[in-house]
Amino acid sequence: MNQQPEWRISDHLVPYAEAEAEMEARVGAIAAGRAPELVWLLEHPPLYTAGTSARAEDLLSPARFPVYRTGRGGQFTYHGPGQRIAYVMLDLRRRGQDLRAYVERLEEWVIATLAAFGVKGEARPGRVGVWVDRGHGREDKIAAIGIRVRRWVSFHGISINVEPDLGHYAGIVPCGIREHGVTSLADLGLIVSMAEVDLELRASFERVFAEPLAGAPEARLSV
Repeated sequence: MNQQPEWRISDHLVPYAEAEAEMEARVGAIAAGRAPELVWLLEHPPLYTAGTSARAEDLLSPARFPVYRTGRGGQFTYHGPGQRIAYVMLDLRRRGQDLRAYVERLEEWVIATLAAFGVKGEARPGRVGVWVDRGHGREDKIAAIGIRVRRWVSFHGISINVEPDLGHYAGIVPCGIREHGVTSLADLGLIVSMAEVDLELRASFERVFAEPLAGAPEARLSV
């Protein structure tokens, strides 16, 4: 792919409702051919989001932080300071209309970014996101993925734990998975600035998304 998306970095905590409104507007403009693709890097104030598969029993502390119901796939997740969020608005009509391959490409992007800091991130069948093997059968999630697609334009995206307060996850069952925990670069002993993460995200994106999606035809879904 020769055309690269626009990149935007917000240097303040972006309210969730504001981010959703901006994504909605941008996705409509991309679908209509009025705006280029966009990768938006930001942080949110502490909050929980509930995806389309969220179960009420997985919200353990409803009053702890604001809870936002969202149209992205997945279950409950946490967003907050110290977590790098990348909202990815790509035109999949020209990149390949294969949602499964797109999610796998997002996982590859996160894994490549983590590798730049010496962290081995891994994908797991049946568990969307990126995981770190802590040894002795323990696996912790370091990055979450949740997408939505409208008129074959993607939005929402990924979140990587750089240095968030991991105690904030105690108010939910993250992604509905009780048998595993969460981690971050800081929790792994790596002090990495958000600017460093951003540089690696962009460099890795340009490599991982250089070619169109090429998944199996049966993975293609009508949107």
